[in-house]
Amino acid sequence: MYPLLDTINTPSELRLLERKALPKLADELRNFLVESVSSTGGHLSSNLGTVELTIALHYVFNTPYDRLVWDVGHQTYAHKVLTGRREGMKKLRMQGGVAGFPRRDESEYDAFGTAHSSTSISAALGMAVAAQLEGTDRRSVAIIGDGALSAGMAFEALNNAGAMNTNLLVVLNDNDMSISRPVGALNNYLAKLMSGRFYATARRAGEKMLGVVPPVLELAKRAEEHVKGMVTPSTLFEEFGFNYIGPIDGHDLDVLVATLSNIRHLDGPQFLHVVTRKGAGYQAAEDDPILYHGVSKFNPDTGIISKPAGKPSYTQIFGDWLCDMAALDKRLIGITPAMREGSGLVRFSQEYPDRYFDVGIAEQHAVTFAAGLACDGMKPVVAIYSTFLQRAYDQLIHDVAIQNLPVVFAIDRAGLVGADGPTHAGSFDLSYLRCVPNMTVMTPSDEDECRQMLYTAFQMNSPTAVRYPRGAGTGVTPQKEMRSLPLGRGEIRRKGEKIALLAFGSMLTPCLKAAEELNATVVNMRFVKPLDADLIESLAAEYSLLVTVEENTIIGGAGSAVAESLENKGISVPLLHLGLPDIFIDQGDPSQMLSDCGLDKTGIIKSVRLRLPA
Repeated sequence: MYPLLDTINTPSELRLLERKALPKLADELRNFLVESVSSTGGHLSSNLGTVELTIALHYVFNTPYDRLVWDVGHQTYAHKVLTGRREGMKKLRMQGGVAGFPRRDESEYDAFGTAHSSTSISAALGMAVAAQLEGTDRRSVAIIGDGALSAGMAFEALNNAGAMNTNLLVVLNDNDMSISRPVGALNNYLAKLMSGRFYATARRAGEKMLGVVPPVLELAKRAEEHVKGMVTPSTLFEEFGFNYIGPIDGHDLDVLVATLSNIRHLDGPQFLHVVTRKGAGYQAAEDDPILYHGVSKFNPDTGIISKPAGKPSYTQIFGDWLCDMAALDKRLIGITPAMREGSGLVRFSQEYPDRYFDVGIAEQHAVTFAAGLACDGMKPVVAIYSTFLQRAYDQLIHDVAIQNLPVVFAIDRAGLVGADGPTHAGSFDLSYLRCVPNMTVMTPSDEDECRQMLYTAFQMNSPTAVRYPRGAGTGVTPQKEMRSLPLGRGEIRRKGEKIALLAFGSMLTPCLKAAEELNATVVNMRFVKPLDADLIESLAAEYSLLVTVEENTIIGGAGSAVAESLENKGISVPLLHLGLPDIFIDQGDPSQMLSDCGLDKTGIIKSVRLRLPA
């Protein structure tokens, strides 16, 4: 079915092909990706856009000796296929299968593990410096998208790299613009010319010769910049100290291979601007690259995506609340770091465009931007994934919490996230939030409680966080009318004997199921901070075993807060803490992952019975 692709298991075999065979390989590889992702789900648009670029990089560079460092990593499916993992794609993002992002422990071709944005240039620079110190000719290449270039970390790395005479190549995969045919052809020609050794040698010789006459050298530099400026984008990257080349067509393998071959022999920091199309070669993905960015299973012939009917997700609950709250309070501002669709802000962005701000992949800026808004009377709501809020922890403490500003953090993807694995799991937010003074931390157990907690948080005049899991809730219909919940107060949901299960957030449902067999009392704790210390004290006096259950790491989490509360009052009672273990939990089916952690009905019952006296 794939006569050429089936012969390629390693990049060394790819490099044996004649250059004229590469376009056919690209066609086969693109068709394979569509077929493969249609049966597993995953990232599609971004991977279709980098097929030719991936082939060219492995064709020109001696991988894995030369290092390819991918940014974010959601565009590396073609890379995985060409590096011996074609069969493994059948279990893409499944337990025991190929990860959706690069992982060093998966392949020697994955030079750097990643899944968050804007790390590639820093990592590749470190590798380039290591090669320089070792005295080797190894090359390091960072492949970064235009979206990832919006983060400050990328510019910090560019600034550092440009000041060093290190053999680093940064490839900008720009998929947010197009090149018209005439300009594209001219740019391709000039890029090959400017990446050639003759041009580089002539440029250095000219600088040396003209260096004795500084005014003439300055005139020559300005003339060169003027000529380049007529046919290329801004010389911003040259101001950073890079030799800028491009833009070139990222789907033209002849141009890609020729340009990369030339660049491979140039010394110093190089910057190649490559223009691609998201979803290239698959019409449905080209027409709607956002829809096909991350997809569930779909029909490759029709492009129709499988959408299982069911309960609304917590993300939808948040999006609806945000619009309802915005209608009631004109001070509400919605902020997202480039996650409009994922965080449920599409409707809000359409209905309240003047109060909607997508700041790009810049989590640190998002939080401090919110702090500035709060200083001048606005009520910002930062919609952010738990794992991405980690990137703005200093801003959360320094800019929001210390100043006690009323910023609401709507934290999506709390707990385990299934196929995206440990890089996207919200395993730590209860631990890293509850230790911050002035913070209020809430854990809704169902859809209605999520809506009411968001309203409660918005009414407060201090930093608040409402954390909720990925996917659908329990099926509780949210009440349209909004009300404030009593701050720091839990509620007993079931009365039993001897054992009290203290459930935080998503763990209420499995606790209620386990309690039927254990005849245990179940408490919906609701708040991690402030904790309901009075309720905990009364439970300690009545029950012989208190069991805390949370979808967060046990270390420093909600269970630790309960233990600290009891210790502060000098109360000694048997405690059992259930939560996520002290490991990074691999990808898989979310329900199976929770079961493996002992956080389902069966696991809770087993853990409690093991702890009870015989």
